[in-house]
Amino acid sequence: MVGLSGSPVTIVLVHGGFVDGAGWEGVYNILKKDGYNVSIVQNPTTSLADDVAATRLTIARARGPVVLVGHSYGGVVVTEAGTDPKVAGLVYVAAFAPDNGESVESLIKNPPPGAPVPPILPPQDGYLFLDKAKFRASFAADVSEAKAAFLADSQVPWGVAALSGAVSQPAWKTKPSWYLVATEDKMIPPPAQRQMATRAGATVAEAVGSHAIYISKPEAVAALIAKAAKSVSSEMAA
Repeated sequence: MVGLSGSPVTIVLVHGGFVDGAGWEGVYNILKKDGYNVSIVQNPTTSLADDVAATRLTIARARGPVVLVGHSYGGVVVTEAGTDPKVAGLVYVAAFAPDNGESVESLIKNPPPGAPVPPILPPQDGYLFLDKAKFRASFAADVSEAKAAFLADSQVPWGVAALSGAVSQPAWKTKPSWYLVATEDKMIPPPAQRQMATRAGATVAEAVGSHAIYISKPEAVAALIAKAAKSVSSEMAA
């Protein structure tokens, strides 16, 4: 089924660690209003393998080719799951874009001098949380105080196995990609975002926003996703 936008593409949104798929609501509403088919993955965030499996279930149910979108750790998930034949393009939103053998753990191991360090607390029974007192400043500085408090208090346990899950075959090496850099990100330094985007050969856009840019600036995020979807549709029609 082709959406009102004329696009036969389904957009699949993948969230990162500490949060669930509900944060995509603003982006979802914009894309749906524009006529796109949109699905949201609810990752268990227990391990990379589990999250890739959940994402592939959603891909399998999608109509037509898929534009796979990942935020933060979700970028690792889409990098691994994006090798699925139905995936026609990848979009990274302030996300990790690992190469073969890389994980979030390896990518954050040696931060550059002066880079902000995410306030991740010591593991509890194999799971990670962010310090609630520092959540807004690090993750969602441009989200309302009430919304940031809700996100901090509703954190999804992030498995240590997800943090250390390494990519085996990066989809960006064979699929076109787009990357939105959040210029005020305090979780993944913007220079690191730009470096990963360049390495992936991604079409890069930048917007002023925190790590939670997918919540605070849904218009900017949706615009890049729509650009990717239109590009994929054009390629299919060619």
